[in-house]
Amino acid sequence: MLDQLIKGATVVDGTGAEARVADVGIRDGRIVAIGSVDEPARTTVEAEGQILAPGFVDPHTHYDAQLFWDPYATPSMNHGVTTVAGGNCGFTLAPLNPARPDDADYTRRMMSRVEGMSLIALEEGAPWNWNSFGDYLDALEGRIAVNAGFMAGHCALRRHVMGPDAVGGQPTEQQMEEMLRLFHAAMDAGAWGLSTTQSSSHSDGDGKPVASRHAKPEELIALSKAVAEHEGTQLEAIVAGCLDQFADEEIDLFVEMTAAAGRPLNWNVLTIDAAVPERVPRQLLASERARKAGGRIVALTMPILVPMNMSLGTFCALNLIPGWGDILGLPVPERIAKLRDASVREEMLKRANSKEAGVFRRLANFGRYVIGDTFSEANEGLQGRVVRDIAAERGQDAFECLVEICANDDLRTVLWPMPTDNDPDSWDLRRQTWQHEDVMLGGSDAGAHLDRMCGAPYTTRFLGDCLRGRKLVGLEAAVKMLTDDPAQLFGLRERGRIAEGYHADLVLFDPDRIDAGQARLVHDLPGDSPRLDSEAVGITGVWVNGIRTIRDDEVTGAIPGKVLRSGRDTRTVATKA
Repeated sequence: MLDQLIKGATVVDGTGAEARVADVGIRDGRIVAIGSVDEPARTTVEAEGQILAPGFVDPHTHYDAQLFWDPYATPSMNHGVTTVAGGNCGFTLAPLNPARPDDADYTRRMMSRVEGMSLIALEEGAPWNWNSFGDYLDALEGRIAVNAGFMAGHCALRRHVMGPDAVGGQPTEQQMEEMLRLFHAAMDAGAWGLSTTQSSSHSDGDGKPVASRHAKPEELIALSKAVAEHEGTQLEAIVAGCLDQFADEEIDLFVEMTAAAGRPLNWNVLTIDAAVPERVPRQLLASERARKAGGRIVALTMPILVPMNMSLGTFCALNLIPGWGDILGLPVPERIAKLRDASVREEMLKRANSKEAGVFRRLANFGRYVIGDTFSEANEGLQGRVVRDIAAERGQDAFECLVEICANDDLRTVLWPMPTDNDPDSWDLRRQTWQHEDVMLGGSDAGAHLDRMCGAPYTTRFLGDCLRGRKLVGLEAAVKMLTDDPAQLFGLRERGRIAEGYHADLVLFDPDRIDAGQARLVHDLPGDSPRLDSEAVGITGVWVNGIRTIRDDEVTGAIPGKVLRSGRDTRTVATKA
């Protein structure tokens, strides 16, 4: 007898093959029958007119902490995601050195600053009862609803071995040996490989460059070579040029790392904008050079626009504009006084529009900001309005107007910059870029930047766009891009397709309704901390390892997810010369 039978669904199997109507039978967490299935089942789901696809695989998340208080990885699972890759950007919660209890506090403050996680939620929501990377994985085992795999973060490795000297220091020969030993132990326990960052935008809780930013190329190459010694492992890396365009030395570093490991390296995130036509070819030059060197470099890119809100009151991308951090880091009353000074604003705008500001120049067009949540009587009626319109009414320049609005709210006002790349040419360029063999959909950052952005719904919004919107790609191709492509990159064993013998990770959805609701601020984190959430529309069922976790857009409460460990649950993906 089958455990479950899904009858009459339009099956899109993840391979890119044409959709077909079929029944799908599930037993012991696996797909055991596809076609016309007559075998009786304990549970039958009538799915006529609905699409049955493999569960979506999100290749870039930061659910490392959230899974402890939210085993359902919301909102990702609601949007059909059944497998998440965590431990990205060099940031993991393990290993922790038991000889230095303060390391846990340092890690929490770093994650709060660099990945926008609530410090209270980190303190109250996770047990912090692990030391080794294997301990951390064991702490999640049996208590999650999605499948989850994790890279080993370079920052945690460095901190464990070098302590406070990890920031600013270089490892001795003995410390490097210890770091490699620790890294091998993490991969033996199931880490998917190495994640690291050299990005100038990544600072710790003290405002200093995070530990991995101090690593020299020889340290990164040594760790990359260690990856090659373990089955089913990967590289994930971030450099400053990921935000805009790579420098020559950054391309050299990526190529050397993937070649040394003999494993794919993925990076986040390729931004596509027709107004910057040279960006895509420049970024993909790294992939071309890697293939010639015997490696592979894969660029993650998002198939939807994910706005990130800003604020003059809390740390955000505006703080990263050269010269702005000192002003935006002042106590609020002093900050307001500085911002109201016309000469200060003039200098800030000059710095923001300089070549030195790089990719952050796009943040300086304050007339294109939309006012979000407001908190004072003086700002009533401004929510949803564009700053340039308000400024014109008041006879002010846009930045002056924006400052006055924010000052009325003691700088709590939420600001939404309008995207600059929402034009037909940019969407056509995306369509073309998605076809590149070294470009993959992903980069949601789900679990991070919780009150600033909500990238998790990219799966449902993309499918809705494919079915009823721009229709840049067909349904079968879109499903493959969300399922089999990332599963193949990570070497996931028997996941990413609807095929007999594969794990029953499935999503059932209504093609006429599939979509994502607008992001909204909710207070459901430990400590009543806020985050942005988005309702899934049209998801009628999600199964993880054969157990239903979503029924008609609602969480069932089941926790059948697995901690996916390298080697056991992943196979080695060879790079191609």
